[in-house]
Amino acid sequence: MARQRRTAVYPGTFDPVTKGHLDVLRRAARLFDKVIVAVAASDAKHPWFSLAERLAMAREACRGIRGVEVRELSGLTVEFARRHRAAAIIRGLRKFSDFEFEFDLAHANRLMAPEIETVVLMPSQDQFVTSSSFVKDIARHRLSQAAAFVPRCVLPRLKRKLAAKG
Repeated sequence: MARQRRTAVYPGTFDPVTKGHLDVLRRAARLFDKVIVAVAASDAKHPWFSLAERLAMAREACRGIRGVEVRELSGLTVEFARRHRAAAIIRGLRKFSDFEFEFDLAHANRLMAPEIETVVLMPSQDQFVTSSSFVKDIARHRLSQAAAFVPRCVLPRLKRKLAAKG
């Protein structure tokens, strides 16, 4: 009897994708046969990059990570996960202040889709401070310093975005 393939969904805005995101993704890829990086439009967050730009960055950054694919996330994450027959939703937890939000989100998702588990993964210690907001803040002041927190493909895009913003 063939083993059932296990799929997980890793949702987020990824504005831009960071080394912290990739760290969590690599951990998830060791646990699941397939991980779908689900890039959300998240207009309410006023992203710097368009959805198309974020999808392109995520695809380039994830190249070479076995079992990973990048897709656009529309609608509720649990519905997206159901459509893709995912067993789990991956969430990254960087610091204690993230816990309450993630706790509430996990319980809401469980109410809507009890068959889908939430799996919380923590990034490596050197990535605990890394977030997309943090990266954009650093880039505004000293772009070269942002390089330590983003994959190589993101830095030129940050540079172009900052130039366009003036």
